[in-house]
Amino acid sequence: MGRIGEITRKTKETEIWIRLDLDGRGEARLEYPLGFMAHMLTAFARHGLFDLEVRAAGDLEVDQHHLVEDTGIVLGRCFAGALGDKRGTRRVGSCLFPMDETLARSAVDLSGRAFLVFRGELSGIPLVSGAASFQTDTVEDFWEGFTQGAGISLHLDILRGRSDHHKIEALFKAAARALREACEIDPRGADLIPSTKGTLENPDTLNPRFLA
Repeated sequence: MGRIGEITRKTKETEIWIRLDLDGRGEARLEYPLGFMAHMLTAFARHGLFDLEVRAAGDLEVDQHHLVEDTGIVLGRCFAGALGDKRGTRRVGSCLFPMDETLARSAVDLSGRAFLVFRGELSGIPLVSGAASFQTDTVEDFWEGFTQGAGISLHLDILRGRSDHHKIEALFKAAARALREACEIDPRGADLIPSTKGTLENPDTLNPRFLA
């Protein structure tokens, strides 16, 4: 049936549906009300070669935080669902991604233990396009939600850079490529769990409410 995760999550603040195919062609179909974030999700899908479908709405009259963070949570849970017991995966991946003056680094472990190190070196100044703006401080919220939802360890660093746009985009692309590597099936260990413990399960995935 393929490695596919599909999650619907509805709260009083947001309503999000995501479908993720780990073994896709990098195609993205999005109905997302934040243009810059839609751009990042599209880049994430393309560089990870993940097929990604997203429909999302939220209380943007309050703040962008709820929608962006919850998108990370749901996308992370889709990864957890699609990966299952992670049998045969390479488990770890990394990427150095250059984007003009910016250099981003990402490293990931599908460990079953949620941990994020985020050093985005962002200014905190919103990105503005016409009448729209994007709160750059929500980027860390997205990745925090993602690591918690997926149950992975993720390190994201900007090693150098000037443009916040380039920094954020390079981080999304670096993360996608690191995840692509970690999620790939290793032909030498296709029937093995890549852990001496014999399990890489995220304890939260054992709770039926996890995918609710």
